[in-house]
Amino acid sequence: MTLVVIVGATGTGKSDLSLSVAEGLSDHGMPAEIVNADAMQLYRGMDVGTAKLTIGERRGIPHHMLDVLDPSDEASVADYQRDARWAIEDIEARGSVPILVGGSGLYVSSVIQDFRFPGTDPAVRARLEAELIETGPGTMYRRLLEVDPDAARAIGASNGRRIVRALEVVEITGEPFGSGLPEDGPPWRPTVIIGLQTPREVLVDRLTARAAGMWDAGLLDEVRGLRERELGVTASRAIGYAQAFAQLNGELTEAEAIEQTAALTRRYARRQVGWFRRYGTARWLDSDDPARHATALALAMGED
Repeated sequence: MTLVVIVGATGTGKSDLSLSVAEGLSDHGMPAEIVNADAMQLYRGMDVGTAKLTIGERRGIPHHMLDVLDPSDEASVADYQRDARWAIEDIEARGSVPILVGGSGLYVSSVIQDFRFPGTDPAVRARLEAELIETGPGTMYRRLLEVDPDAARAIGASNGRRIVRALEVVEITGEPFGSGLPEDGPPWRPTVIIGLQTPREVLVDRLTARAAGMWDAGLLDEVRGLRERELGVTASRAIGYAQAFAQLNGELTEAEAIEQTAALTRRYARRQVGWFRRYGTARWLDSDDPARHATALALAMGED
């Protein structure tokens, strides 16, 4: 059975399209289920800032890989790969079509490409994580640029957890982490990749409005609840959440927190676009094209 994959930058309408495709497949006698590939939506209690669909918004379609981690946990791409593939195989075993949906590029690639992760060393990891807390991601990013510039450019300067992982791999294997990043490796299984794209100027305005909308939708209240729990590094530094924490701690005004969130989201969207453009077999659809739902359904059914 073919795995349907829907990707694109934040704010391009991936969730809505996935629901439409799933309903269309069901109407044609092909029940479908959705597997999340957004790293932050793995976390329980982190809903507003991740634009996670509520139960009611899921239209009765089964969803997998949502709310599977506590905010104190650290997400692992290797663990995600194992669990997401198990979910996909289970969906297929029940005669349904799996639809992998999300904007976390490495998480998507870990599933759809035949990618094997290097091992870990707890002592090295602990030392590097302690250094990250002490010095911040900037210093460690500059070190990664020296030893593995390809990985550094792919990861970006603000993703402290992945910088730590890259430095760990370099230290324990003596090989560049970038050499293990999935590019166009062999596919894990037959896949149809549907990409959603939005003109840059339109997406910028949409993401700016989205950041303000997070506050209107109650992000501060959500973060107040999270403050009462122990948070891991990943959850506490998520875009929007870190800024809301800073506002509650008196370090940022609300306007500053929203603007910083919008700027970081726009930067993240640029990285997403760059990552997904490497998928040479992807079929790209305009996110505002009225025909996108019908076209995506046809692609999912192998008719286009």
